[in-house]
Amino acid sequence: MTSFSAKMILDKDFIIGEVDQRLYGSFIEHLGRAVYGGIYEPDHPSADEQGFRTDVLELVKALQVPIVRYPGGNFVSGYDWKDGIGPKESRKKRLELAWRTIEPNLVGLNEFSDWCKKAGSDVMWAINLGTQGIEDARNVVEYSNHPSGTYWSELRAEHGYRQPHAIKTWCLGNEMDGPWQIGHKNAVEYGRVACEAAKVMKWVDPTIELVACGSSSRTMPTFPEWESTVLDHTYEHVDYLSLHQYYGNPQNDTASFLARSIEMDDFIRSVIATCDYVKAKKRSKKKMFLSFDEWNVWFHSKDADKKLDPWQIAPPQLEDVYTHEDALLVGCMLISLLKHADRVKMACIAQLVNVIAPIMTQNGGAAWKQTIFYPYLHASLFGRGKALVPLIQSPKYDAKDITDVPYLEAVAVLNEEHSEVTVFAVNRHLTDSLPLHVDLRSFGSCRLLEHLVLEHDNLKAVNTAEQPDNVKPHSKGNAVVTGTSVDASLAKASWNVIRLKVE
Repeated sequence: MTSFSAKMILDKDFIIGEVDQRLYGSFIEHLGRAVYGGIYEPDHPSADEQGFRTDVLELVKALQVPIVRYPGGNFVSGYDWKDGIGPKESRKKRLELAWRTIEPNLVGLNEFSDWCKKAGSDVMWAINLGTQGIEDARNVVEYSNHPSGTYWSELRAEHGYRQPHAIKTWCLGNEMDGPWQIGHKNAVEYGRVACEAAKVMKWVDPTIELVACGSSSRTMPTFPEWESTVLDHTYEHVDYLSLHQYYGNPQNDTASFLARSIEMDDFIRSVIATCDYVKAKKRSKKKMFLSFDEWNVWFHSKDADKKLDPWQIAPPQLEDVYTHEDALLVGCMLISLLKHADRVKMACIAQLVNVIAPIMTQNGGAAWKQTIFYPYLHASLFGRGKALVPLIQSPKYDAKDITDVPYLEAVAVLNEEHSEVTVFAVNRHLTDSLPLHVDLRSFGSCRLLEHLVLEHDNLKAVNTAEQPDNVKPHSKGNAVVTGTSVDASLAKASWNVIRLKVE
């Protein structure tokens, strides 16, 4: 190894954990143009018989999104799901207080379930524990999942859905520790209502899985005490604890920005430690898993959102236009999720269309892929199997807030079904390429399938409707396999996917 180079050793028996496909989930909230103008636009030339944009559906299907969290987000804490069922002409328009818009309720539980089927995704439904509570929680599970013969299940049948939706995964509210949340609660208040809601929901349908709200971010003053208190009340009734985190680069300090995934690693480890503390305290045999059900880069649109006039229907909100450097951090965050695949079993990039999203649309016009679409796509397609422990030696740098940042951020996934190993790697160095040697000593001979690279000379380069392919990956990476090792030179500021066939 030269003085400026990196090395990674992989062993097929050194396994972090099985990657749950739901690690590549996403999120659609009734916010901005995520629903209206995003997935649903009846007047669009591509709209199907239900008003869903088929051009958007094709992009979502390409991502192979396994699960989508819905309908919020902050929206859900003031939402009555009953407003979104039944004949559309009789549905009420409501003031939506979380984002100060008007909600027309043209898409609700049934329509979204239909959209998910078309997209090949499962629904992760969030219940309202802000303005509503236990009774409403049991009713929505009955409406959605009970086969027949009761008031709510027969009402679903009247609405044209004789077969239950069989929604398996449910979130117990959203960010209930946040003072911005409608119905904000302290940890004891939330823990108690979440526990009681969880009990009745599982009595209605014992097969469902439940996600309790963790802190809204690692920077909350109540973190991690919130997690500990909430789990004190809910530990034996829920299956996952949620994490949320967004990162931005408002100071235009790219070196620090690309190091933020190290903070994400620390956040995950802290939550795992808190869960295991409660497990020990309760003498429980149950392991608590994590749902990182909001994560992304978010900062570009915040000034524009402050200037929006309230009480519009589906105004453009949170419409970050993503740069090449944003895609690099999204790649690093995906690697962080994979490095904790033993405990993080679900994750949702927030959000999917138009709102801090990999997919953008014009009302009545085009749909295109943002820069962050590509690392998300590659991880979803090639990151299924067993995450392997990456033993890494890398040169490091000190950023403003974070020291000892490795230039190489990497992980690998073994897909035994297809006899493939995929290495995901980011070179954080902004001016120099990084030689990488990967030792595959336990795999026998391999051959290179492809080396995909996302790179651009301009860190601030973006994709637009006029230039949708300005930033996109190529397959001209220089990885070379020799025996049981791989050598590559990772371009400066690049996302890399090295796919290998195990012979």
